[in-house]
Amino acid sequence: MPVFAYAGKAKGGKSVTADINADNRDAAIDQLRSQGVTVTTIEEKKKKAAFGEKKQKITDKDIVIFTRQFATMIGAGLPLVQCLEILSAQCDNKTFGRLIGEVKGDVESGTTFADALKKHPKVFSGLYCNMVQAGEVGGALDGTLIRLAAQLEKAAKLKGQIKSAMVYPSAIIGVAIIVVSVLLVFVIPIFAKMFTEFGGTLPAPTLFVMGVSEFMQKYIIVMIAAAGGGIYMLKKYYATPPGKLQIDALMLKLPVAGDLIRKIAVAQFTRTFGTLLQSGVPIMEGLEIVARIAGNKIVENAIMDARTSVGEGKSLSEPLGKTGVFPPMVVQMINVGEATGALDAMLGKIADFYDEEVDAAVSALTALLEPALMVFLGVVIGGIVIAMYLPIFKMASVVG
Repeated sequence: MPVFAYAGKAKGGKSVTADINADNRDAAIDQLRSQGVTVTTIEEKKKKAAFGEKKQKITDKDIVIFTRQFATMIGAGLPLVQCLEILSAQCDNKTFGRLIGEVKGDVESGTTFADALKKHPKVFSGLYCNMVQAGEVGGALDGTLIRLAAQLEKAAKLKGQIKSAMVYPSAIIGVAIIVVSVLLVFVIPIFAKMFTEFGGTLPAPTLFVMGVSEFMQKYIIVMIAAAGGGIYMLKKYYATPPGKLQIDALMLKLPVAGDLIRKIAVAQFTRTFGTLLQSGVPIMEGLEIVARIAGNKIVENAIMDARTSVGEGKSLSEPLGKTGVFPPMVVQMINVGEATGALDAMLGKIADFYDEEVDAAVSALTALLEPALMVFLGVVIGGIVIAMYLPIFKMASVVG
């Protein structure tokens, strides 16, 4: 049974603070009132994890499965509280199961399902909560949850594509940095000592590599600290509005990667906005939600400018076209959707098209990076090896 910590005033005006066991918050307040206590504050105490029990991470997959199963149960006519109780008990992720139990407790105490979800913003996004709220109000919660699950699956697939495309280049770059660092810090000094003992004039490439090696031996700790500090300062700057705006604008201008970021933004905007409209979320509220989850400040500003324009009675396509972020084809298709009264369906078609475009762009980026990284590794590591063997070749020719 949940434990609630409360503060209030007993009969006679005496202040009291203590804990009380109750099924939910309202039941705790009723118990205290019956005891003559006027409650001023009351909060449920979080349960501490048992010794050795690890808090599991709630993944996108957990949320998708929960949404699918919940939609099926609601569609079958089961009461909402019973659905939550079943899903809480059978959830493999114990952390998520406890969270569902908390949502169930809030719903039992009279809170709407959407408001209960909003108490957990780290798990249920604004998009999720607003769609659920629209489904509750419209009396079509099961259909809304099915669309929401499909939307989450598409978003998870897109995120997975980007991650998988970045794993190989990141691994290659990481290995290259480690190999080059080991060569310069541990291997090159052995050659340098040998060449110094032999005497004579060394080739320029060899002197350059030996100089870099000597510098790294002296300042390797400083370089690591500087790299860490630079990453930290960049993150801090990106957390500021001007920094986020400048870096996001730069990201859109990158060759190949910038085009991919733009296509991802368009696919996410059209898919999410179309799903919101299908679920009955008002257009102004829908634009605000998709702007918040855009992930790029330039795209977010463009959507918010379009929202302002729509609020003034203008069309959605016109301001989107003026921003320069959305391609002309997207703007024209949105214009047609507005004119025909089928904007949600048109947004779905645009999203399907750009999902394929993202697939192609990710494949193109991967195909471009692989040979580029191989050439980079060959030039750097091969250059170091050749530079260190040049004096040996020179000595061999003199002896010959």
